[in-house]
Amino acid sequence: MPSLVLLLWFTLCAEQDIRHRRIADTLTVGAGVLALACLFSTGHTWIGSSMVEAAAALVLSMALTLPGYLNGRLSCGEVKLLWALALASDSSHLVGTLIGGIVALVLWVFVTPLIWQRMSIRYRRKAVYLDPNAATVLPLTPFLLAGFVMTLFWLS
Repeated sequence: MPSLVLLLWFTLCAEQDIRHRRIADTLTVGAGVLALACLFSTGHTWIGSSMVEAAAALVLSMALTLPGYLNGRLSCGEVKLLWALALASDSSHLVGTLIGGIVALVLWVFVTPLIWQRMSIRYRRKAVYLDPNAATVLPLTPFLLAGFVMTLFWLS
């Protein structure tokens, strides 16, 4: 059940990133605050990891995302999303999400030019920021969602 809530939250963030190329602070910061409240009130993360594991995941998340943010490769919403994920889960979920997201992004870059024109126009209009021909920087959150789903299956 906790994984389902995280999956729903991640899906909302990904949908917003696909449509608007940004993630609302109410989704990212709100989830981070709820994860902190759960952490301090129960002594463990949303998925049941220890407080030390959440702290390690947060430090790891900061170490992995801040250089990308400072170089302009990651948006602030993506950084806050990964920090909230670190507070709600553990380092194995975080690293699995990042690795799976990179794999999904690489697959998207190589496969999408072959199938983009075959997709329905309705879908292409909704996912205009995912167009491989027009996008200079793809939204990362949908690929992180794919990585998170892969991680949930892998760790279950």
